[in-house]
Amino acid sequence: MSTAITPDSAAPVPLKWVGPLRVSGNVMTGETEVPLATYESPLWPSVRRGARLSTMVEGGITATLVDERMSRSVLFEADDAGVALAAVQWLTAHRSELEQVVAGSSRFARLIDLHVQIAANLLFVRFELTTGDASGHNMVTNASDRLMEHVLGRVPGLRYGSVSGNFCSDKKATAVNGILGRGKNVVTEIGLPRRLVERFLHTTPEAIVQLNIRKNLIGTMLAGGLRSANAHYANMLLAFYLATGQDAANIVEGSQGLTHAEVRDGDLYFSCTLPNLIVGSVGNGKGLDFVEENLRRIGCREEREPGANARRLAVLCAATVLCGELSLLAAQTNPGELMAAHLTLERGQAQG
Repeated sequence: MSTAITPDSAAPVPLKWVGPLRVSGNVMTGETEVPLATYESPLWPSVRRGARLSTMVEGGITATLVDERMSRSVLFEADDAGVALAAVQWLTAHRSELEQVVAGSSRFARLIDLHVQIAANLLFVRFELTTGDASGHNMVTNASDRLMEHVLGRVPGLRYGSVSGNFCSDKKATAVNGILGRGKNVVTEIGLPRRLVERFLHTTPEAIVQLNIRKNLIGTMLAGGLRSANAHYANMLLAFYLATGQDAANIVEGSQGLTHAEVRDGDLYFSCTLPNLIVGSVGNGKGLDFVEENLRRIGCREEREPGANARRLAVLCAATVLCGELSLLAAQTNPGELMAAHLTLERGQAQG
């Protein structure tokens, strides 16, 4: 497999292939290049540096898919809070009935959980579904339409409020998604010997750990970050999403993730946790020729059980995030390195 970074002129946004990345875990094991579409040209060599390191250690990046679900929260108006509570009790008692309604809305949709909030006479019900290889936006909305109709026909004192009540929460920075999960929850980890950190990242494990604490944890806390402690997940997510036909607005919740680093016996342990990766290998955005080709090249258009291609896509996305996050943090431990890279790659000003 070629490791050259070559442009794809057919893509509407500048696109290059980076890698290969070496990935192992409970979804996939292997190496592949990944496509990244972005106007931020330093991102390609930065992710490439992290990817190169992944091929130098056994197992590369370990990507563990912890959970997957897509949510839609509907809003009912009740006569009063007592009626809303009675509705919650009905929902709990008729769970299997609700599961049948969801199964009838799509051959891939399955209801796996629901959560509720009552505010005055308003009832918010967050339905959580698995959606096969689709990211699931439309699938959960369609299922929720049917669920609302079903509930309104059986529970007195309720009225339609909205098919989306923002307790989902779709494309917004909220705490609920990180707590309950929305999309794919993936944890990526890598162990790097000190010699590789010093030679290829030009820094030390201690410097990366210290910067992660001071910048990503303390700095984000001072800024009022919401369930977010990372340097730039959004950069890699957007580039990966655009290249693979995802709904790019989902980087809002997708970038709410946690970077963790430790020194272990003198070496570096580095991890990125992404609880809200909303990706799919089928659905809207996948009909474009370059998207289809990209998905095929990374092995996400194979004949597999429903959901397997989307899970592979999610762990490749998460591994890409780790590569870029590690590379940027390393660069920021060295005075001037970040700006020098931008000047060289974006403005063509060679740095002596």
